Amino acid sequence: MSDTAEPVHVVHVITRLILGGAQENTLLTCEGLAADPAWKVTLLSGPAEGPEGDLVSRARRSGLDLRIIPTLQRELHPIRDAAALQSLFEAFQSLRPRIVHTHSSKAGFLGRLAANWAGVPGVVHSIHGLPFHPYESAWRNSLYRWCERRAAGWAHRLVSVADAMTDQAVAAGVAPRSKFITIRSGMEMETFERPHPEAGSIRTRFGIPSGVDLVTCVARLFPHKGHGDLLEAMERVIGKRPATHLLLVGDGILRASLEGRASRGELAGRVHFAGLVAPDLIPACLQASDVVVHPSYREGLARVIPQALLAGKPVVSYDVDGAREVVEDGVTGRRVRPGDVEALAGATLDLLANRSGAAAMAERGRVRCRGMFDHRKMVEEIKGCYLDLLRG
Repeated sequence: MSDTAEPVHVVHVITRLILGGAQENTLLTCEGLAADPAWKVTLLSGPAEGPEGDLVSRARRSGLDLRIIPTLQRELHPIRDAAALQSLFEAFQSLRPRIVHTHSSKAGFLGRLAANWAGVPGVVHSIHGLPFHPYESAWRNSLYRWCERRAAGWAHRLVSVADAMTDQAVAAGVAPRSKFITIRSGMEMETFERPHPEAGSIRTRFGIPSGVDLVTCVARLFPHKGHGDLLEAMERVIGKRPATHLLLVGDGILRASLEGRASRGELAGRVHFAGLVAPDLIPACLQASDVVVHPSYREGLARVIPQALLAGKPVVSYDVDGAREVVEDGVTGRRVRPGDVEALAGATLDLLANRSGAAAMAERGRVRCRGMFDHRKMVEEIKGCYLDLLRG
């Protein structure tokens, strides 16, 4: 692009800027684009409400043009959703962007429809995770599939964070494969590879004894994240390796019930709830661990998996969605069937008992992730996607 050309205005739309993978991806994309004078960025978001924490302050510090649309909220609400649609349409008419890029299901549906009505030349939607899945009710899955099929017709390009997302969407009839492109969810890799100054004090901070094995899970305490399975698996792990503790990083609506379960039996005194942790402390939590476990039942591609590998820590993951694109079982980590608590415990025990083998898996995983998840690479690939649309 010419240095004298007018910057290309891109508007990103997301339902909420909470602490989460899709939100971090979106923020890094906006920051990367805004750092290039050839691009102008506006970020539209609903309010960041809930126990997960938010990224609003970082967006403000970055100097991004962030605008909050109060009616753009995650829960289905016909009247409020209609108001959000109107607000988005008016924003696009006023801003007149060349590209609208939507994220998440609600913002993706409303944002693509509003962009279509407003005549935006290029419309892109990122699939961080699909709303329909085996653990949702049949009627909701039918509704979500219908919505995704309709909304796909209002976009020029669909960006998947993992090949698995494309495969699932194509199988569900969302859109033909030719409409999809995979762009991995980028992250600031050096913050996980570089030794964190507080890694050595993490165990003291959260009351974890020195000299014990530490298993860590970084995830919101919400349904489908597999925390119940993890606690059950940890009972088996502790039964065979009593000097093992579990650190749960994250907060959410299941915290009280999980704390109650963790206070009984062999888990008592061995499960530590970190609650919300500042994003810049996550690398320290990972580096202080011996094994990182992610038993979520649905993800696009969980960011904590490459983050743990970049930090040099072996991982155990349920075999869902994009996990197998990073975790090759027995090569770069351990992957087990979702819901198989016995296998989850066994894989964790194997990594704790075979430290040299676990370290080798983590190193192979680190090498693989270096070539896949650099946020600068992600931004350049997204720019290429935009430019292809504008040329077309």
